[in-house]
Amino acid sequence: MRAALYRSHGASSVIEVAEVPTPGPGPGEVRVRLTTAGVNPTDWKLRENGPALPFEFQVPCHDGAGVVEAVGSGVDPARIGERVWVYLAAHQRQWGTCAEYTVVPARQAVALPEGIDFDQAAGLGVPYLTAHACLFADGPIDGTTVLVAGGAGAVGNAAIQIAVRAGAHVITTVSSPAKAQIAAAAGAHVIVNYREDDPAAAIRSAARAGVDRIIEVALGANLDLDLAVIAAHGSIVTYASEPTDPSIPVRALMTANVNLRFMILYGFTPAMLADGITDVTDGLAEGGYAPLPLTRFDLEQAAAAQDAVQANTVGKVIIDLP
Repeated sequence: MRAALYRSHGASSVIEVAEVPTPGPGPGEVRVRLTTAGVNPTDWKLRENGPALPFEFQVPCHDGAGVVEAVGSGVDPARIGERVWVYLAAHQRQWGTCAEYTVVPARQAVALPEGIDFDQAAGLGVPYLTAHACLFADGPIDGTTVLVAGGAGAVGNAAIQIAVRAGAHVITTVSSPAKAQIAAAAGAHVIVNYREDDPAAAIRSAARAGVDRIIEVALGANLDLDLAVIAAHGSIVTYASEPTDPSIPVRALMTANVNLRFMILYGFTPAMLADGITDVTDGLAEGGYAPLPLTRFDLEQAAAAQDAVQANTVGKVIIDLP
């Protein structure tokens, strides 16, 4: 099969596209013929500075979509031909989704509801499972007010849509009118342009009792704003790191009885993943999620696709597979 791969860590120039043996499914696994791969920030971060490679080469990317082509022992043969979305394909495994085929444990190939195309499906794994866990880490959100930082980003956009479906009043911040349109399409009730508005005043106006949950993409940059708008006993949940660790104002957080929580997909429990998969798939079946604008690359442009994500390209970056 054709696959993008790298043999050592470094800049995107370490990525090559080559012919490699097509993997076969082992016990409890499925092989998926991929149509589309989704590219996420974690992909370039792992390529640049991930743990030592345990394989001769690594095929990158966790997310993808396609059709189950073969199954290993212990997997129902009826799954062959099933349309699926794939998550965490490259986590501690060699065969990521930036290739014609991937092999994953059967649970990591999730049946797609009717009417959901592969482009949208390839953007589900990292963003939607991360957003779901962040939103529900401290219990139900029906009737709460949720602030999503960066509502045009992949995780932020997913968080808006999941939170709206769950019955929350959703406020989001964006940095441009174009990004505001993306957040509006996701269903955000209040959109604040933090470069043009007084964001704290605008958020407090929309949430006079304060914000119950904040889903944060840039804790260091936004912590002052978060503290200005959060309700007593509220939660700030952050899923991304910055080049410099923030200084934490312990007394201010204590005074407000604020819960500061850190999340990373690789450490989610099986129950957290299962809850997210069920909820996300149910939302898809109900037609409740609007896909992000797409920027497309082909397999030969896998390095450029990662560069585009690293450059904060607006919308979702996907790779079309041959």
